[in-house]
Amino acid sequence: MTEAHLSVRTDAKESAAMKPEVFLTDDYRPAEDEPFMNDRQLEYFRRKLIVWKQELLSQSAETIDNLQDSGRNVPDIADRASEETDRALELRTRDRQRKLVAKIDAALRRIDNGEYGYCEMTGEPISLKRLDARPIATMTLEAQERHERREKVHRDD
Repeated sequence: MTEAHLSVRTDAKESAAMKPEVFLTDDYRPAEDEPFMNDRQLEYFRRKLIVWKQELLSQSAETIDNLQDSGRNVPDIADRASEETDRALELRTRDRQRKLVAKIDAALRRIDNGEYGYCEMTGEPISLKRLDARPIATMTLEAQERHERREKVHRDD
């Protein structure tokens, strides 16, 4: 690791350590009547993302255990085919989880650098309801719909 990388990581750790801890009650939910992406909202989404990531990593560990257990030699061809199908499904699920963890990590980085909650296309705030339902969202609903329509048009060409 270069000296610059170490410096950046140290600066990030120090700035995180210097921030006062934000207190959230168990029933706290971000509200429209408070300043957008204030410290409490950011902490709420940070915790939500971290819990989600931990759940995915836990499921991932279970998947790995299941795959290792299923490595046994099954003599019946129908059972073997069924086991291979299950294995393929587990691997697809695992791949989806891996991609989701990467998106969660990206959302946590956006929280750290002050970009979280704002549309990457328009710069407008993403609704709190959308973020609560999909905390990895990077676009407002309208921008996401436009993006998907453009994608569909180009795919149909």
